[in-house]
Amino acid sequence: MMRHLFDIVDLSVEEIDELISVANDIIKNPDKYANACNRKKLATLFFEPSTRTRLSFEAAMLELGGSILGFSSANSSSSAKGESVTDTIRTVSCYADIIAMRHPKEGAPVAAARRSLVPIINAGDGGHNHPTQTLADLLTINREKGRFTNLTVGFCGDLKFGRTVHSLVNALSRYEDIKFVFVSPDELKIPKYIKEGVLAKNNIPYVEENRLEGVIPNLDILYMTRVQRERFFNEADYIRLRDCYILDNEKLKLGREDLSVMHPLPRVNEIAVEVDDDPRACYFKQVENGKYIRMALILKLLGVTL
Repeated sequence: MMRHLFDIVDLSVEEIDELISVANDIIKNPDKYANACNRKKLATLFFEPSTRTRLSFEAAMLELGGSILGFSSANSSSSAKGESVTDTIRTVSCYADIIAMRHPKEGAPVAAARRSLVPIINAGDGGHNHPTQTLADLLTINREKGRFTNLTVGFCGDLKFGRTVHSLVNALSRYEDIKFVFVSPDELKIPKYIKEGVLAKNNIPYVEENRLEGVIPNLDILYMTRVQRERFFNEADYIRLRDCYILDNEKLKLGREDLSVMHPLPRVNEIAVEVDDDPRACYFKQVENGKYIRMALILKLLGVTL
């Protein structure tokens, strides 16, 4: 049966563990996987801008011995002429074996999958979900902490529109002894559907704060996010809120020695460049881990076994 990936909860905890195991094996034994997807094609259909996600999918397929096609902007596809997303997907699925799709509208990958002949991977749909970023985050946590249990995880910045935050909260809520700390301005708080549908439903303890300095000493992981201009309808609100939370070396001194600082990137100025040299900075490790976990996911959805 053909599998798609729309949401991180489409994968069981056991399947996530399996993907992480394969990704770690790819890191250790890259030559073993060099021809795993020979003669297979990945289409990257990005109706919204991306650097890391699109290029990491393409790098992943190339390192598996496959090939790539697609577009990086809706303006360079027939959607600029008015073609529907479902027709685009139906067409491209005639040419490719698997599709990674990013779209600004929530639920677009689900609609697209109804017409697709091949597996669809949601590479981000609006402010809703970003499951492969979550897989990259989980692989990073696994490699840095060695566990998904007994963790206090802080999220800071735009928690209302941050799809990476929503997906990671969903994923971590399935593990034991997890606590969340949400740090944001009132206008960008974690949305009600996460509080009620995920946290309350699973009896996950959480607190909401306005200041980072007061909570950073208690965190195992600090997940920073940018205030996203493209999610605002009002430019004045964006300008007022974008510099609310900036992590610099002074604030980082308050954190534990084993704190892991994560960020889905791109950053604007919410993490000072001086933090990059701190051994607790993990965000560029996330970038690299994203390639390996996407390699594992492509293998799984294509049913390729070695």
